[in-house]
Amino acid sequence: MVSDGQGQVAAKKGLVHIYTGQGKGKTTASVGLAIRAAGQGMQVLFVQFFKMEADQSGEKEIFRQRIPEITLIRSDHRHPIFTKGKTDKVALRASIRDTFEKAKSKLDEGYGLLVFDEILSAINGGYIETSEVMEFLDTRPEGLEVVLTGRDAPTELVRIADYVTEMLKIKHPFDYGIKAREGIEF
Repeated sequence: MVSDGQGQVAAKKGLVHIYTGQGKGKTTASVGLAIRAAGQGMQVLFVQFFKMEADQSGEKEIFRQRIPEITLIRSDHRHPIFTKGKTDKVALRASIRDTFEKAKSKLDEGYGLLVFDEILSAINGGYIETSEVMEFLDTRPEGLEVVLTGRDAPTELVRIADYVTEMLKIKHPFDYGIKAREGIEF
């Protein structure tokens, strides 16, 4: 942080946001922020881990069809929780790593906001190390705002983040048999 000379502290680097917790709304909040940023003319890189390119989702459709300021990258492998143990974990790990590296390689294209959707799940699954994410945050381009989403944010990341929001599940329709609904959960 640096002073702007008028008593205000201005961020030299963009800030770090974490949306975590067991409740619904982590991806939804990051989509909302991405749309807000794009609406102000900011270029956004939105990276989704554990989301298949072929799978339909409201954010994929709107980003690709109507919001050219948002670039979407998907890792193209589902989380093991959704494949009922039929996940090729070697391929999944390679996909996560490739997606992370691809995102980093695009950062010289002038993005102001980077969303790593479900990167905390990738960390918790052992597909990427907390230290790698911390190193990335330390060396990211000046001014780049970064959002990290997923359950169980590691303490080290919580400690360095500027915003931390926990989505607390009180009740969820899935608990009583209602499956994910188009336009609401995806």
